[in-house]
Amino acid sequence: MSTASLPRHIHVELQGHKGPVNVARYAKGSAKYILTGGQDRSVRLWNASLGTEIKAFNAHGYEVLSISVAHDNAKFASSGGDRSVFIWDVATGMTTRRLAGHMGKIHVVEFNEDASVVASGSFDSTVRLWDLRAQNRAPIQILEEARDAVQTLHVDSTTIIAGSVDGHVRTYDLRKGELRSDYIGQPVTAVVPTQDSQTFLVTTLDSHIRLMDTTNGKMLNDFTGHSNSSYRCRACFNHGESTVVIGDENGMVWAWDLLDAKLLQPNPPPKAHNKVITWTEYHPSDAGEMITSSADGTCKVWRHPT
Repeated sequence: MSTASLPRHIHVELQGHKGPVNVARYAKGSAKYILTGGQDRSVRLWNASLGTEIKAFNAHGYEVLSISVAHDNAKFASSGGDRSVFIWDVATGMTTRRLAGHMGKIHVVEFNEDASVVASGSFDSTVRLWDLRAQNRAPIQILEEARDAVQTLHVDSTTIIAGSVDGHVRTYDLRKGELRSDYIGQPVTAVVPTQDSQTFLVTTLDSHIRLMDTTNGKMLNDFTGHSNSSYRCRACFNHGESTVVIGDENGMVWAWDLLDAKLLQPNPPPKAHNKVITWTEYHPSDAGEMITSSADGTCKVWRHPT
């Protein structure tokens, strides 16, 4: 077995949501905790090793579409059909803030590195930045360049990358006040950069995943074989960034070698879920674990067989 092989053994199945699970995020660091958000309007906290539900967070009036966990795991942000960003205190299970201003559902929410700022991207085509240290509840900045829904965001210390249904990936350099726009030409559902920020992975609704060069916007590689034309799916890297992974609309988890874009065996892969896989994410520190969430109502934690 090569080190590139995917963890394809179901360690635990997380069952508790009623209806589709739209997102599953690992807690930061080495802890084995997972937060999931569903069509049932709840966010749920799980022990990934035991598969047990620890707590349910209920305040959303509509479906939950996105979750971002703070660096210290003390709080998280969630968003969805409510048009407000919810900030939660994990210990109390209560919301500490609800940030209103978007005119449509909020597809994505993402903290910056120290969770002092949260960014949100919406069906209303805007990205809003909120300062969580300020008393004022108005956004500190509104990015209005997108011409259609913003589906995905990546936030780091100086840049925000926004992917939109309008076919563009926009990179905002907040320090320099510059914007670079890369036209992919297909609705963008996910953007995940490499750790060195030199390249980023773009998932689009034409059943392609593209590896793009951050400096010049050129395509470095193109990954195909999976099915993704209607739903937000998410391609990501494996732990060592040697492999590209996605869960697709047929409930299958596909993997490619990053450098030569060759599909890894088994091809085609076995069915992992009965419906579309809505989110795919690797554990932040454990190379042998990943999670998928699905419209079939479950999340699955995958490991290598012991």
